[in-house]
Amino acid sequence: METEGIQIEFSDDAIRKIAEVAYDVNQNTDNIGARRLQTILEKLLEDLSFEAPDINLEKVAITPQYVEEKLGAISRNKDLSQFIL
Repeated sequence: METEGIQIEFSDDAIRKIAEVAYDVNQNTDNIGARRLQTILEKLLEDLSFEAPDINLEKVAITPQYVEEKLGAISRNKDLSQFIL
């Protein structure tokens, strides 16, 4: 996002929430280890990546609430989580 002039800042609690989601999906589907974390991060930042050129912010804060909004359905729904690598 830096190429678009946007700095992304992750709170400590958001990082913990991301790790929890990756762990839960690994437990409920195939355990692919850290590769799951990469795909979870891609999904988390997907909308932001596409909207970055049109965002008029210099900094975006990733909070636990943002993580839940973007990834909550994946961690709660085994059928959806199968599609995240």
